[in-house]
Amino acid sequence: MEISPDNLICWSYGPVTLNATIVFTWLVMGIMTLCSWLVTRNLSTEVCIPPWQNFLESIVEGIHRQLREILGYEIRGLYSFLTTLFLFIAVSNLLGAVPGFQSPTGSLSTTIALAVCVLLATPLYGIARVGFFPYFLNYMRPTPIMLPFNIMGELSRTMALAVRLFGNVMSGSMISAVLLIVIPLIFPVLLQLLGLLTGMIQAYIFTVLAAIYIRAGMEVEQKRKTF
Repeated sequence: MEISPDNLICWSYGPVTLNATIVFTWLVMGIMTLCSWLVTRNLSTEVCIPPWQNFLESIVEGIHRQLREILGYEIRGLYSFLTTLFLFIAVSNLLGAVPGFQSPTGSLSTTIALAVCVLLATPLYGIARVGFFPYFLNYMRPTPIMLPFNIMGELSRTMALAVRLFGNVMSGSMISAVLLIVIPLIFPVLLQLLGLLTGMIQAYIFTVLAAIYIRAGMEVEQKRKTF
């Protein structure tokens, strides 16, 4: 029983090694790309639209509605970035219920990579909205002495974002594996269903926290307007 899919080597040739994390990440991306192409290749604007188009539009619109409530405004590219984060984590967690599939979000390297994307997106969207110097001055509030502490706080909350997602996904998989060994089948099945619900909640929490962190980087514009 492996704790992380990083430890499962699928292919190796010289210095090049493909572990389960990389393979299943590609698989998730391939499934998402294929499903997106199949659903959107014949989009309809009629009153009666295909069920899969309706399903996908409902998911995307639901996510955008939540983001509008959090951000209060729409920024080009930001909704697409956050929606992609949610869908990738959600699909990975859902596929984790398939026998033999190792969810990429059960790897700390994957969750750190997702958190780093949020870490980089925060200043990029903040600078794009308010400018470099107003954004940089936000790190020196209330005094310049706070600069290193604010930077460390930015890094620590990014690490917390990664560890929270990794811990929840990994612990759920481990508990299900243990119960499958020591007690009858019905209990792990019920626990797996609960794990699917938890996986969706974790995808939602990760996306909401990412939106909050990015919004915090753009609050300098609101503070400047109050003076």
